Amino acid sequence: MLPFNPDEVVDNFRLERYPGCQLTGLDKALKNVYYRIRPLANAKLRSYVQRFRAANWKKRQFPQWPVDTTVEDIGDALLLEMLRAHRIDRIPFIWFWPDGARSCVLMTHDVETEAGRDYCTALRDLDDSFGIKSSFQVVPQERYSVSQKLLGQFRNGKHELCVHGFNHDGRLFDDFDEFRRRAALINCYAEEYGAKGFRSAVLYRRPEWLEYLRFSFDMSMPNVAHLDPQRGGCCTVMPYFIGQVLELPLTTIQDHTLFHVLNERSIDVWKLQLELILARNGLASFLVHPDYIIQPEAQLVYRKLLGMLNEMRGRESLWFALPGEVDSWWRQRSKMKVMREGHSWRIVGRGAERAQLAFARDVDGQLVYEFADARRDCAAGVELKRQAADMAAPARFFA
Repeated sequence: MLPFNPDEVVDNFRLERYPGCQLTGLDKALKNVYYRIRPLANAKLRSYVQRFRAANWKKRQFPQWPVDTTVEDIGDALLLEMLRAHRIDRIPFIWFWPDGARSCVLMTHDVETEAGRDYCTALRDLDDSFGIKSSFQVVPQERYSVSQKLLGQFRNGKHELCVHGFNHDGRLFDDFDEFRRRAALINCYAEEYGAKGFRSAVLYRRPEWLEYLRFSFDMSMPNVAHLDPQRGGCCTVMPYFIGQVLELPLTTIQDHTLFHVLNERSIDVWKLQLELILARNGLASFLVHPDYIIQPEAQLVYRKLLGMLNEMRGRESLWFALPGEVDSWWRQRSKMKVMREGHSWRIVGRGAERAQLAFARDVDGQLVYEFADARRDCAAGVELKRQAADMAAPARFFA
């Protein structure tokens, strides 16, 4: 018997219901000033303002940089206690990714300017050359025109088109009535584009307002946001539902933040974050803007990232997917069930042919996950601690 509700605790992290996430009065004042001068400021001045805003970010201890897995840690602790309390050897569950993939990789591109829009075709071809599918999020109003030709380029199944905010003025979530007005227009654009996904501009967010946007999935919640204009973080590397909307959290640093706030010109931060996410078998989602990798130096860094991901594809058994594919899989998985069949178990439900049966075990006080076949560990023989957010267990937290 727990003296707290684990569902509520986990939701408090996933939905950022803890101190320090909402913009303060000073934050709002600085944001208003920034967006007033932004059209007149060059890239160097904008970067200076952003670095000033992110000053002292290293002193923030929560969420934990560079990847926070508080939700996974809670899942581990509760699963271990459940195994011990019931004195059972293992708990069956449906593995997180289809076909037994170790983790999932998403590559996404937010298109902020006309120059970025014009570079989309070249960027799409660059991704294709490394065998990586990607989604492009376009701003529907004011920034640039979205032609039928551009829309057609993303309707071939190899790439995906999503909606990126409204007009990128940073004010989408400032006022509820104005948000409702804009949401109605955003929904019209989603229908026109055939878009199922959404990401807010600058990752400004109010998850409790998502219900007014008619999208199947959202990609606006960062895992840890010390360097973003709106601080906070959802503290998980797994997809999760916010009402009827599936959240695909951004779990790695944005290219713009890497290049212009940290002044980094290497893939070291991305590489470290990817290692931590794979250790949790989580979702490794990347955000690279076409606007900021047009220059040869930045493009070289991005090519190194693509090369690393492509090299890891087979070695690490990664699933490279479009956001819409992850949305479809996670919805199917949420409706599957693990059924006892004699002395064994089987998965039933739509999509079960791609699902992998796995087990959670307590090994010397560590939560270890292994596949059902040959009782081999989930990641090429390496024992891994894993989150258990969707285990076959009584509590809704694991359902």
